[in-house]
Amino acid sequence: MSADMLQQLEKIILDRKQNPQVGSYTNRLFDEGIHKIAQKVGEEAVEVIVAALGQTRDLQIGELSDLFYHTLVLMAQLGISLDDVGAELTRRHQK
Repeated sequence: MSADMLQQLEKIILDRKQNPQVGSYTNRLFDEGIHKIAQKVGEEAVEVIVAALGQTRDLQIGELSDLFYHTLVLMAQLGISLDDVGAELTRRHQK
C-alpha cells in the first residue's frame, strides 16, 4: 500500500466525518462513537494475528487492510493525522 493511498483514504474518512453520507459504513462508525471504533481496531488487530499465524497471503493482506482502515477512522475521531504519526516516527528515528 502506498503512502498516497493512505493519504487518499485519510481524506475520504475526514470528508465523511465533515459531510456524512447516508448508508456510509464510515459514518456509522462515527455515529457509534469512540468505544465502537476502538473495539473495531481491536477486533481487526486480533484478526491480523490469526491470519498471520495460519491463513493465506490474500487473507493476511485483507485483514491488514481492514486494520489500516479502522485505525485511520480512530485517528480521525481522535483528531490525529498521518502527518502527526509521521512526525513522531521521524522524531523516533532521529535519535
